[in-house]
Amino acid sequence: MFSDAMTAKETMSSQSSGNWPTLLADNSRTGGNGQHQAHSPEKAVWQFRAASAVRSAPILTDGLLYVASDSGSVYAIDAVSGISKWKFEAAGQVHSTPSLSGGILLFGCDDGNVYALDRHSGKKLWEAPSQDEVWSSAIVRDGFVFFGSADGKVYAVDAKDGHQKWSKDLGGRIYSTPFAAEHQLFVGCGDGKVYSLALDSGKILWEAPTGNGIDSSPAVTDELVVIGSEDFFVYALQANSGEVRWKYETGLGIASSPAVSGNLAVVGSKDGHLYAFDTQTGQLRWKIGLGEVVTAPPVIVEGSVCIQAGGLFALDPDSGKTLWRAALGASIQSVPIITGDRIYVASLSGEIYALR
Repeated sequence: MFSDAMTAKETMSSQSSGNWPTLLADNSRTGGNGQHQAHSPEKAVWQFRAASAVRSAPILTDGLLYVASDSGSVYAIDAVSGISKWKFEAAGQVHSTPSLSGGILLFGCDDGNVYALDRHSGKKLWEAPSQDEVWSSAIVRDGFVFFGSADGKVYAVDAKDGHQKWSKDLGGRIYSTPFAAEHQLFVGCGDGKVYSLALDSGKILWEAPTGNGIDSSPAVTDELVVIGSEDFFVYALQANSGEVRWKYETGLGIASSPAVSGNLAVVGSKDGHLYAFDTQTGQLRWKIGLGEVVTAPPVIVEGSVCIQAGGLFALDPDSGKTLWRAALGASIQSVPIITGDRIYVASLSGEIYALR
């Protein structure tokens, strides 16, 4: 349900400017590494009420915050004032985290389509169909948009007009957001397998089985694919072969997507804990209980790991010790955006907060 849609140049720009145009900040899913420190917020600068619950993550670029709600409403909100600039009504519920590529805003919808909007006006540019709901986020590489669908297929469509280049039928429903490397696409599947597909054709290059379905979205670092499974395990797989480098068993299934930064990988589990590993060895660095199910991805910023789980936590990346917590009075299971002076969060009650 989470995404990335950027070039390497855009990735560097996002880290230096405070832009946050996709899930976990950038195309490498570093979770915001290199961004500003997450200081304990003292107050809410503004609060915006969406039409319904927000289950996906907000994104930010050029002073505009983009948020999608369950009802199908997609908003562009001024990040300074909290005033809505435009609203688009999709034909179904939206659980997909939006993503940006140039001037295009992309998101999946329960009506089976991926929508492309002009990010400045909210005007629909095109839509690309699948046969079932799309919770996976759209990612962009080399001029093509890639996404998975609950119809069991991964799609590649032209970013200019949505025309389909290829589709590949896998063995189960796909809620995992693919990761697009230079020549490979990595994605988890409801059949319990992690797949590597050829970026240009969709051909299966390898598949690696786990013990249950996969909703977690992969992160790739140092030729390793890191992903969680509902079989309770975190896996690190060789990117070129799918061979298991290491795996670690948590207490329950994993829907959270990992964030990676150097040799640090952090992921949440439904057992209520956040886990930190050495990405190369799988050695557990720390784990911390957060008091409720953790399904959101963590965010790694300078000096802290942030996670939304019933509230917003900031943890020490070396020890997992809680640095601060912001209790917002509503269930929080999205992903925070960390900028120099503000933190943006969304809640299941439909509230979007700007904190300072």
